[in-house]
Amino acid sequence: QVQLVESGGGLVQPGESLRLSCAASGSTFSDYNMGWFRQAPGKEREFVAHITRSGVRSYYADFVKGRFTISRDNAKNTVYLQMNSLKPEDTAVYYCCSYYGGTYYFERSYNYWGQGTQVTVSS
Repeated sequence: QVQLVESGGGLVQPGESLRLSCAASGSTFSDYNMGWFRQAPGKEREFVAHITRSGVRSYYADFVKGRFTISRDNAKNTVYLQMNSLKPEDTAVYYCCSYYGGTYYFERSYNYWGQGTQVTVSS
């Protein structure tokens, strides 16, 4: 069993930055690849980023490439999502999740999810 708690969301203006954190507990954090998804109002949850157990490799949705960076600190059992150059269309609830297998950009490849943190980008 893995418990995930996100933090760091908030209200920012277009072009600003935020860093989301996701603290994990209940299992050996370094055993799991991790991911971030998001869900905007009225839309389905979508893949944002994925990082391997060691943090050596990461993968991103096309719409965040060059703006967002996923990272992890296994000593702190925490995964991060640094979001730069935020746009109004980035407004969503952001979820972190632990990966158990399959295609990394599919929701069904993740088995534990946090409660989400709201990110609002608006002037």
